[in-house]
Amino acid sequence: MSTGELLTRTTIWIAILGYTTGSFIFAVARRRDRWDSAARIVWTIACLSLIAHVICAFQFYHFWSHESVYRETARQTEAVVGLNWGGGVFINYALVIGWIVDLSWWWWSGLESYRRRPWSLIAIWHGFLIFIIFNATVVFKTGAVRWVGLCVCLSLCVAWFSIVRQWARSS
Repeated sequence: MSTGELLTRTTIWIAILGYTTGSFIFAVARRRDRWDSAARIVWTIACLSLIAHVICAFQFYHFWSHESVYRETARQTEAVVGLNWGGGVFINYALVIGWIVDLSWWWWSGLESYRRRPWSLIAIWHGFLIFIIFNATVVFKTGAVRWVGLCVCLSLCVAWFSIVRQWARSS
């Protein structure tokens, strides 16, 4: 495995596992400042790792060509679902931008504002994150990665189910 491949794979797994760990910390935090701070730091590391993953993919696989990224996305999409469409790359761009916005809200508006966001916004955002992780690890991968991805996604559903229950009780 080349250094570029190792960096690209490692950074995405840090992002996925960081988001998963942060979700569990957020679920057990129950408005305890130290736990919420830990969740925010872990999610920040995960987001930075996602950004590093994108940089590595562009550097080591696509040589900074958006056209190359689009073509590869279309090729993979056609191989898996039979649709020659590279637009999924824009969904990935939205993921990066959305995560940066989400974390910016938390860092600059504080925990109370972050936790008081409309529940529909929280559900859409984290549902989108889980959807992306599911597709990236289960739909588009095979073998051990698919099984690990499935376990991660099921774990995320458990964590967010717990958060939903807490939110429902406090409303």
